[in-house]
Amino acid sequence: MATKVYIVFYSMYGHVEKLAKEIKKGASSVEGVEAKLWQVPETLPEEVLGKMSAPLKSDIPVISPNELAEADGILFGFPTRFGMMAAQFKAFIDATGGLWRTQQLAGKPAGIFYSTGSQGGGQETTPLTAITQLVHHGMIFVPIGYTFGAGMFEMENVKGGSPYGAGTYAGDGSRLPTELELEQAFHQGKYFASIAKKLKGSA
Repeated sequence: MATKVYIVFYSMYGHVEKLAKEIKKGASSVEGVEAKLWQVPETLPEEVLGKMSAPLKSDIPVISPNELAEADGILFGFPTRFGMMAAQFKAFIDATGGLWRTQQLAGKPAGIFYSTGSQGGGQETTPLTAITQLVHHGMIFVPIGYTFGAGMFEMENVKGGSPYGAGTYAGDGSRLPTELELEQAFHQGKYFASIAKKLKGSA
């Protein structure tokens, strides 16, 4: 049976979604892996989103908490708000109490990717504070470490991401993920999928 990798994200302005799509490509490049994109429900009213100039959501399906249990491994992606995951994603995680009570996510590998507005905006605190959610579910955190190689040491140009996972900088919203950031996202997807496949094969 194929290893199911779910890439579950929240994206207000599209930056996290771009990373998610590249992560899916990376995960899908591993033989025997089925990768699927999901987005979490929006919690803000359309009127508020309009005032924030947020674009319309894509047609990527919206996931329900219980559907997480179907996956063999899950990559979670979100933008930061004051150095932590956005409230929309936290609300989704808060709705997984039923899965927590039955520990249906325990033992499943999990990864994290993210977007911040600035270099000091939470490229490490955002994934670091998100790990607590994984711990309570008994999930196995799979960071990329320095497996991305030379790209981890880029100093000439601004680059998001860290040993915790792939990342990008949104700036004022006009900055899009760079080629190097997208390459790191692809790498994370491929690396994570290979780990998820190994874990499933040894079960």
